[in-house]
Amino acid sequence: METSTEGATRPDTGPAVPAEAGDTVVVAPPAAAPPASLSPSRASDFMQCPLLYRFRVIDRLPEKPSEAATRGTLVHAVLERLFDAPAGDRTVPRAKSLIPGQWDRLRESRPEVAELFADDPEGERLARWLTEAEALVERWFTLEDPSRLEPAERELFVEAELESGLRLRGIIDRVDVAPTGEVRIVDYKTGKAPRPEYAEGALFQMKFYALVVWRLKRVIPRRLQLVYLGSGDVLTYDPVLADLERVERKLLALWEAIRRATESGDWRPRPTKLCGWCDHQAYCPEFGGTPPPYPLPVRAPESGGTEQGRMGPD
Repeated sequence: METSTEGATRPDTGPAVPAEAGDTVVVAPPAAAPPASLSPSRASDFMQCPLLYRFRVIDRLPEKPSEAATRGTLVHAVLERLFDAPAGDRTVPRAKSLIPGQWDRLRESRPEVAELFADDPEGERLARWLTEAEALVERWFTLEDPSRLEPAERELFVEAELESGLRLRGIIDRVDVAPTGEVRIVDYKTGKAPRPEYAEGALFQMKFYALVVWRLKRVIPRRLQLVYLGSGDVLTYDPVLADLERVERKLLALWEAIRRATESGDWRPRPTKLCGWCDHQAYCPEFGGTPPPYPLPVRAPESGGTEQGRMGPD
């Protein structure tokens, strides 16, 4: 799971409006700016729907928290914190005992998630939701043995700048380094493993991370590993240099398409079955909506432009 570092929330920066003592100080949102970097999540957004990318990165429209995504965040926090304990104490009961405290921390850091259970005065839905999180945590122990793991990094922020000037960034769930120096990149997924025909799309994020690690350390990770807690599957892939070079070419082409859309203001929707889960239907022309006024300068469109958002993940 990637916690995107782009366009997810508006940082509390920008000029404050002067106020008298006791008045509420209003913090103005930061001025819109062209995209400056690319993460796996935002790359996937643009490939899925250019207009969705615009809403999230340019307009920074708010999105409601979902039970599934919030549960994923909670489970990731528990698995990260479990490695604070000595190897012998990394047990199922210990992991489950971390859930209430991590849920409290999550509500403190992101108060909006409390809205998920605002209509649950008796706490029944919340109890079921926490039980589901416990089940995901417990399943992890059937897939990996944390008592035999000593991660080199957890929730590692990585960033690399390519020769083109494109900055790639993201957060890796776990990095394992063998005594021989071989690197394994691990990502936890709280959903189910994809069908084989969609496996390449699932590996896009991992190849993205492998490219960043290679550009930073000149080391090709020995293994990429996706741990699907929802279905109890583990998907692995051993990348080679040609994989990373191919991903880099893909990202450069993707970034060029993003640059053209940013300058022209032409962000086209791409309808798919995923539209039903989109928070921004009220602003989408496919649903009769109108996007907000475009906040960036617009240049005249280039002739011979290609259709946006049709590039696959690999």
